[in-house]
Amino acid sequence: MTRQQRIEQALREAFPGDPTQVEDLSAQHHGHAGFDSLGSHFRVRIRSARFAGLGPLARHRLVYDALDPLLRQEVHSVTLDLRPL
Repeated sequence: MTRQQRIEQALREAFPGDPTQVEDLSAQHHGHAGFDSLGSHFRVRIRSARFAGLGPLARHRLVYDALDPLLRQEVHSVTLDLRPL
């Protein structure tokens, strides 16, 4: 399973049924710190009712909690676009 697929799986488990997109941006960062050809830089977009009434920091924490093992060991950067449904 690729890193992108593992990110998608973790987000599906944390936000079941919510529209989620994961895009691998690693190729755009070739030669930069943290680059890894297996996937190191990602963009995540999620639309979730769980975000309603939460500020950006609280939304980010929910996603970081879901991705914690990957962020600690394998993924260098994640850009988040998180909005309530």
